[in-house]
Amino acid sequence: MLVAKAVKTGRRKSMWRGVPRWAKVCTVFGTVLTMLSGMALVGTEVLMARYEGAVGKADLFGDQAAGAKEKKSDIKGPLNILLVGIDPRTPTAAPLADSIMVLHVPASMDRAYLFSLPRDLYVDIPAFKKANFAGETTKINAAMSFGSRVPGGNPDAARGFELLASTVQNVTGIKRFDAGAIINFTGFQKIVDAMGGVDMYVERDVKSEHKQPDGTPRPGNTRGEGYVGPQAIYKKGNHHLKGWQALDYVRQRYPKNGVPDADYGRQRHQQQFVKAMVGQAFSADVVANPIKLDKVLRAAGQSLIFNGRGNSVIDFGLALKDIRPNTIEMIKLPGGPLYEGKTYKGEQFQAGVTDFFTALHSEQLDPFLLEHPEFQNKTK
Repeated sequence: MLVAKAVKTGRRKSMWRGVPRWAKVCTVFGTVLTMLSGMALVGTEVLMARYEGAVGKADLFGDQAAGAKEKKSDIKGPLNILLVGIDPRTPTAAPLADSIMVLHVPASMDRAYLFSLPRDLYVDIPAFKKANFAGETTKINAAMSFGSRVPGGNPDAARGFELLASTVQNVTGIKRFDAGAIINFTGFQKIVDAMGGVDMYVERDVKSEHKQPDGTPRPGNTRGEGYVGPQAIYKKGNHHLKGWQALDYVRQRYPKNGVPDADYGRQRHQQQFVKAMVGQAFSADVVANPIKLDKVLRAAGQSLIFNGRGNSVIDFGLALKDIRPNTIEMIKLPGGPLYEGKTYKGEQFQAGVTDFFTALHSEQLDPFLLEHPEFQNKTK
């Protein structure tokens, strides 16, 4: 089926030369790996079915309550996909959006643009009747927490996503998201370990706020003022990181630990990490190893809640099969702190971001980036 299409072009054939004949090409755009960068995986139909069954499903946009019918038409660009990373401390804790990313795919469907919104972005969060929320102006990551409230019950992350999606739409001017995913950050560790680790370039020396060199948590000091004890250190240069190391590295955001641009640096490191994960997943060590591939797919599926507004993860994988890591443009949206007197309120976008969103809506991102190269997030 798919393999026949892929082998007809010389480009595809050279990419997959050496892959066993029984294997079938499957781009699974929807896992933690592929929802953020796109990647080609090799697997049997059994693996595809197992992966599809492992992915969590939820009504992230409130479509079911609105009586919307499932979309059955082909997936066509342009597309906007909202990706939200959460790091839940306990099952009963209200989720906060630790990472908010938007993947924009133009009409050509052969490349994509990935940008992050600062989690401390100071915004108007609209009222949300489902959670008895009256609306508030505060940091954007709180939208998911406010929306997840269930009177007398545990928080509902899907409901929180719906309010966050509305908030992001107001900020960006995006009228409708075509798909969305909630990604559990702790699942990253399982995915990286399933792949046997990940090769990644660390752009500067970074010390861990949370982990000791052996991966165990750093204890809090007796005064409750942060952590004490030896720190895991990530030296500048190329590294092969274990799952806990990769997750720990992309969590760091304090200047005292070697991240001078704070949360903007963490956003950049997350994008670098995503690209490194995709590169590792493209390696023959994964795509030509059905046992390892099965472990990666299961770990990814267990880390994800997906809603394609009527289309499955596999549907999106097939539609975006031409996207490759080197066709993903990593975007940085410039911003800075917002103060009310001497009180820090959060982050605000700098001049030019509004023009970026205008270019996105009009499918003019390429000429915009030529004129504004400072928006390109250079990653290695």
